[in-house]
Amino acid sequence: MNEILLFRTVDQMQSTSLRWRREGVRIGLVPTMGALHEGHLSLIDLVRPHCDRLVVSVFVNPTQFGPTEDFDRYPRDLDRDMTLLADRGTDAIFAPEAREVYPAGHATFVEVEGLSSVYEGAIRPGHFRGVCTIVAKLYNIILPDVAAFGQKDAQQAAVLRKLTRDLHLPIQFLVGPTVREADGLAMSSRNSYLKADERPKATVLFRALKAGEASIRAGERQGDKVREAMRKVIDQVPEFKPDYSDIVWPESFEQVDEVRGDVLAIVAGRIGSVRLIDNLTVTV
Repeated sequence: MNEILLFRTVDQMQSTSLRWRREGVRIGLVPTMGALHEGHLSLIDLVRPHCDRLVVSVFVNPTQFGPTEDFDRYPRDLDRDMTLLADRGTDAIFAPEAREVYPAGHATFVEVEGLSSVYEGAIRPGHFRGVCTIVAKLYNIILPDVAAFGQKDAQQAAVLRKLTRDLHLPIQFLVGPTVREADGLAMSSRNSYLKADERPKATVLFRALKAGEASIRAGERQGDKVREAMRKVIDQVPEFKPDYSDIVWPESFEQVDEVRGDVLAIVAGRIGSVRLIDNLTVTV
């Protein structure tokens, strides 16, 4: 098992990062909210060849949760996470308390306009402002040369890529592929909320995405027809309450009228009390 450093304060983490940078050390970052699974760990494997020191942040960020969302019950188990990260070759964990990141009087936030206001942004107002703010903070605290995010949260990755580009940050931005269970369900910390009878129904997200892909592979080029193929699968599971199912352009998240090049099938909704999201890139 790798000996792992644990930093609980901004000063500890930032002073260590500054020292590493002075020594010519290349730093990698994988931001997480903990409750780690193979999807998170695959991002460590993605970043590891690009850095000398790899830092994983474990922080359940309050500013990206709405007032009725699951901040209080979001799974937290730092000891388990530390064991997984040490086994995977992580060098350091940054796991601060909320008051350390957002001290009294904090009033500065970061926002990417436009892209943050559709789909997930429309359903969860303020969510991407919280995401962008915490990632900007992590960039400034950990000072990474390279950072990795998961394709499972495709809109989040698109928003953060734009943030990184727009602010001219000298950070190599990596996106790791979605890691799935054997039945296709995308790995997520929130999967643990699913009841036993809900778990098989949750595969409807992936099956809807695959129906959209199959429609395109069969030659369909009208976006509305592809969306219709996805909705037919969704309608077969009345327990799933969709927020959206669509075909969009991967960078802008604008709706696709005519399929060409790379397009992104996206779907989100609830099964019982659990909200799930998924996506699939299709290349014509």
